[in-house]
Amino acid sequence: MKKEISRREFLLAGTAVAAATLAAPVVGASPAWESEGQRNMQSTTMPKRYLGDLEVSALGLGCMSMAGIYNPPQPKEKMIPIIRSAFERGVTFFDTAEAYGPFLSEEMVGEALEPFKGKVVIATKFAFSFNGTQATGRDSRPEHIRQAVEGCLKRLRVETIDLCYLHRIDPNVPIEDVALTVKDLIREGKIRYFGLSEVSPNTIRRAHAVQKVTAVQSEYSMVERVMEKHIFPVCEELGIGFVPWGPTARGLLTDKYNDFSQLDYRRAAISYFQKEALEANQALLAIIRDWAERKEATPVQVALSWIIAQKPWIVPIPGTTNPDHAIENIGAKNVHFTQAELAEIRNSIEKVTVMGVRTPDQTLADQ
Repeated sequence: MKKEISRREFLLAGTAVAAATLAAPVVGASPAWESEGQRNMQSTTMPKRYLGDLEVSALGLGCMSMAGIYNPPQPKEKMIPIIRSAFERGVTFFDTAEAYGPFLSEEMVGEALEPFKGKVVIATKFAFSFNGTQATGRDSRPEHIRQAVEGCLKRLRVETIDLCYLHRIDPNVPIEDVALTVKDLIREGKIRYFGLSEVSPNTIRRAHAVQKVTAVQSEYSMVERVMEKHIFPVCEELGIGFVPWGPTARGLLTDKYNDFSQLDYRRAAISYFQKEALEANQALLAIIRDWAERKEATPVQVALSWIIAQKPWIVPIPGTTNPDHAIENIGAKNVHFTQAELAEIRNSIEKVTVMGVRTPDQTLADQ
């Protein structure tokens, strides 16, 4: 059995090839990985999936961190090649929002994907009002939604938004009013499909009764699994796709942040990176490392491919600002599990008490 490839080893092996590929991406080209573990990067064929009636690649690219949510905003000259390289490697589903930056992520995505109009699906989100680039609160009044959508269209350089989510619930506006406004915008050709982010099962049902919901987005990973019991049944019943953000658990499942002293913002901002939780969650990482060795893959590839294997209507959107990480993430499409292996993994991870995750009550409430 081959030795598991760590994320660090993967990155060292792939840096030169990734740089060359990103400088001049070619459709159908494959990086020249030689080791058996890194062969998971070679195939450029990306399986397709459906979110409701919307066809997308089985793995998307989240573009939030490019705009400085977890780090300083990154230069578009470095981010645009990552987005375009993902497309050349088969990714057709790209996720952004007006709040990311604000506006910077949409601008990068719009410029990066303009040459590929008609070949990609761009998802964005509305929900907030802004004073310049400062968010001033939630605002889902019909007139504000229309104003927000016009801004999104301009920044994304498109005539129609493929998938437009309500980013967060405005407690002052009934979800039915939001859904009706989006329904009108769909009729006008400005939006193709409607999505919801971080909402309760009841809100999903109420919105869906007015305008068909194509996708629900919320946090889900091998760490954060509460969605399985409360949101997945509603999605399956109504024919709604599920788009997990945070599929690598904010980087925990990359197997990079195992030493408390290594942590940056995560130490203070994310519950499952608190020292006690980080120590307790090493048991889960040990399981993932074992499967990475068995599959001749990296831990993050195992974490992403596990998500893909859960339901045919789930499409994770890992984000990154690192070209090597982007290539590594895409390689998850080449890691496969049998039903027996999935059962074995499930049995193992459910024996681990993961610390720092959301409670069932939190997932049942609009965020």
